Amino acid sequence: MTRIKIIFTALLLMSVTGCTTDKSPAPGETEWGYKKLPYVEWKFLFIYPKALPAKATQALMVDGAGYKTTYHYIDATRPSQVSVGRWNDHLGATQAYYNKGKALPLMLRFCWDSVIDKKSYETRILFKEGTWEQMTTPYTDSRWDETYYRSTMIIGLAPEGKVSVWLGDRGNPVVPQSDAKITTVSGDKMKMCRGMTDFPNGYRYTKGTKAFIKGKTYPYGNW
Repeated sequence: MTRIKIIFTALLLMSVTGCTTDKSPAPGETEWGYKKLPYVEWKFLFIYPKALPAKATQALMVDGAGYKTTYHYIDATRPSQVSVGRWNDHLGATQAYYNKGKALPLMLRFCWDSVIDKKSYETRILFKEGTWEQMTTPYTDSRWDETYYRSTMIIGLAPEGKVSVWLGDRGNPVVPQSDAKITTVSGDKMKMCRGMTDFPNGYRYTKGTKAFIKGKTYPYGNW
């Protein structure tokens, strides 16, 4: 990917959306060229496997329109109750209040706590042309004979600090983003997320988690 030049000329604090946006005066540039989002906005959601809790705490997005957005508040990380031992092909989706973007993503960096690992992580996802193509190409759902866009991104947070990314497909099997580059670090290797946790007094398992992992071997599945 060619170097992205982002010149920050404005700083807006938006309490309603819970994010800070820095705007550059010109679109970002990529080796495949900038594409305009063909719908108003897209959303990204965080999930974790059944009874193996994790919690995303803050996020930073750089997009192809030349914006850098810091999400001071992000939507709750939800359990995927159907994901036991592996991620299910049907993950579902929920409404997003804060986790929204108005341009295609180039990079997403976020902080998260893996309660099941009793550890905090920092993850960076670099998106490639394939994700942009899938987010901007309409498709027809034969069940209703209507045209849709894949405008929901689902990010799975699993044991061992493993992160997976999919695009939702309106009840059809989710679409893995296998060409996205995902890097996760912890401890002293963290930059943005060092010292950031929602569990400063330590991690504790609920009774439900204790019962679920009893007799099982960590990481409790293949993620």
